[in-house]
Amino acid sequence: MKPISGIMSAAPTAESASMQGLPPEALDRVAAYFQALSEPTRLRLLNLLRDGERNVGDLAQACGYTAANVSRHLALLTQHGLVKRESRGTSVYYRIADASVYALCDLVCGNIARTLAHPARSAAAFAVPPPRATAARKPAPR
Repeated sequence: MKPISGIMSAAPTAESASMQGLPPEALDRVAAYFQALSEPTRLRLLNLLRDGERNVGDLAQACGYTAANVSRHLALLTQHGLVKRESRGTSVYYRIADASVYALCDLVCGNIARTLAHPARSAAAFAVPPPRATAARKPAPR
């Protein structure tokens, strides 16, 4: 997206999009995207799809869930554009729609790994500071 007389064009490209300055409606979509990634089963399914497309039965067997449960999760991932769906006869195959989701997940995993590598520092970040001691007040002179 190139500035035109100090104004950006209305449609950002994938390369230029930034969360900064997004309108509330766009932030809602960003939050929904992250919400789709917030369920461990869906993350497991995305990991299974790293190696290529798979059908619902294969995915269900690989992760130990029912095909119906896996289908529900895949439908949500499809709705958010994370996976693509293709019917072939009586089977439905899924594949990753945008591999950049792995870069995002790997970034988050790296951040968590760094935090866990320094437990004292991460614990300190969540520690509640002790209450400050207050000095005993002297009575006001009369």
